[in-house]
Amino acid sequence: MLKAVGKGVWHACLILAVIVVLYQLWMFACIVWWVKFNPSSSSFMDDRLEVMQSKNPDAELKHTWVPYEKISVHLKRAIVASEDAKFVDHEGFDWEALEKAYKKNLKKGRIVTGGSTISQQLAKNLFLSSKRTPWRKLQEAVITVMLELVMSKKRIFEIYLNVIEWGNGVFGAEAAARHYFGVSAAQLGPAQAARLAAMVPNPRFYDTHRSTRWLERKTSIILVRMPASEIP
Repeated sequence: MLKAVGKGVWHACLILAVIVVLYQLWMFACIVWWVKFNPSSSSFMDDRLEVMQSKNPDAELKHTWVPYEKISVHLKRAIVASEDAKFVDHEGFDWEALEKAYKKNLKKGRIVTGGSTISQQLAKNLFLSSKRTPWRKLQEAVITVMLELVMSKKRIFEIYLNVIEWGNGVFGAEAAARHYFGVSAAQLGPAQAARLAAMVPNPRFYDTHRSTRWLERKTSIILVRMPASEIP
């Protein structure tokens, strides 16, 4: 009896391991494909659309892909200044930022900052749900390594700028530029770019609260940091 149970458990573990490996291979294949071809959507975009359509079946996302060259250099510098100052130098993880985030969260007794790099954020947005679990963080790390191994920094940044959330149903730089300022992503000025970058941590909130004191302060800080930001 015990032998049969042990054999069944072993078979179940083997099947689970095969499924996990196949899932990793599928994600890796997607990343390789996206080196040359643009993703039409992301896991996070699909999740948001599902939520929106549960309230309004006719709801649609605002999203238009634009190539890297047609995104304002000001926005590129603003995002790096705000989200990942060492983006061009690290290999997917900013260990110093993660350590600072851990200490800050420990001091506050709750999660107030993440310390995630642009590559980590892209990994999460492309494949994972918004739920915070140990498994998700581990999977995020694996995907981040895949992205950094296969893609150039420029391509990672291009996809990131085109798929991140910038408001309620608003995704990517082009849709954000038109939604907030009525211009294309290429036409964004320094102040507009800094404001969009400041919105990234909580875009749906700032979509409806566009003049908070914190947003103004963060925009000013980003504007000061932008000239020194190195972009791919």
